[in-house]
Amino acid sequence: MTTHEPATIDAYLRRIGAERPGRADAAALRELHLRHLRTVPFENLSIHLGEPVVLDEKALLDKVVGARRGGFCYEVNTAFAVLLRELGYRVELLQGRVIGPDGKPGIPYDHMALLVETADGERWLADVGFGDHSHHPLVFEARDDQQDPGGVFRIVETADGDLDVLRDGKPQYRLELRPRELVDFTAGAWYHQTSPESHFPRSLICSRLTEEGRITLSAPKLITRVGGEREERILDGEDEVRDAYRELFGIELDVLPVVRSGNPNSDPR
Repeated sequence: MTTHEPATIDAYLRRIGAERPGRADAAALRELHLRHLRTVPFENLSIHLGEPVVLDEKALLDKVVGARRGGFCYEVNTAFAVLLRELGYRVELLQGRVIGPDGKPGIPYDHMALLVETADGERWLADVGFGDHSHHPLVFEARDDQQDPGGVFRIVETADGDLDVLRDGKPQYRLELRPRELVDFTAGAWYHQTSPESHFPRSLICSRLTEEGRITLSAPKLITRVGGEREERILDGEDEVRDAYRELFGIELDVLPVVRSGNPNSDPR
């Protein structure tokens, strides 16, 4: 495991507005998870800015902490794993396959989630890289309903020994239990940057949790959810789009990302 500079970890904590926990316990994990979701956006802007998505811990810390950006699952969950390990948690990377509308799982390494063990030996499923999902980590061993502000979640064992993660009764993704290394996700990351079968090259997404709901920019469309109310509006011109990235997500952009093919899809995964 690579050790990162304490100053970088302190900067990461400032980035998400969190104090360094005195102990790597479940309460601190819950707080870190929620603050991460509220400050680090789920976004795929690099694909449409011509920026490579590099699966390297330092590069991802530079992006999330230094450049104050977000990313998709491989990026933000890897960065979060680094933070948690440096704070005393044990973290393993798990590969998942997103369940499509047809009920079938996607490609291997379609998604990354985190198995986190606290100092007390409790195991939690953490995921800050699935867009609109659970606000808090899920109890990894529990097989009954888990109430969360994001819905009712359940972890179900499959006949093949994998785990299906359900939200409000609908399967979200299937996880393998074998721990993986970051390099294992290279093909999945490449697929989601380049394949016409992936929705990421065909859409712009920048989305984060808020205290009241969720805010999503699929430029030029801005979607705000407060409670059960959803409001959409079309931003007027590049200046307003650039201001929205800066004011709502803390992202400074000289050049705006542009989808060059396909149809936009504003739904955060």
